[in-house]
Amino acid sequence: NAVKNLPLVVAIDQLAHIEQKASLVVLKVLRQAVANAENNHRLDPNTLKIRSIQVQNGPVYKRFQAVSRGRAHAIQKKTSHIMVELEAVSKQ
Repeated sequence: NAVKNLPLVVAIDQLAHIEQKASLVVLKVLRQAVANAENNHRLDPNTLKIRSIQVQNGPVYKRFQAVSRGRAHAIQKKTSHIMVELEAVSKQ
């Protein structure tokens, strides 16, 4: 929510200064989205704006950790899908 509906340059700057683990992951996905828009759709990165960011549940990998007396505890490694939508805004 911190970067929703912001110009791209401002959003990248804010994400770079937020000290949370998730902000680095979202920043990486945002930079990939900008590169895709620039190379695949020939859009100017300076005119892009974030339309929406969604984080949804991904698959859960079930693993086991060995503990005492030959037993095992279940561990769930949770993942997520991050979807970023960008839109081009005309300069006025």
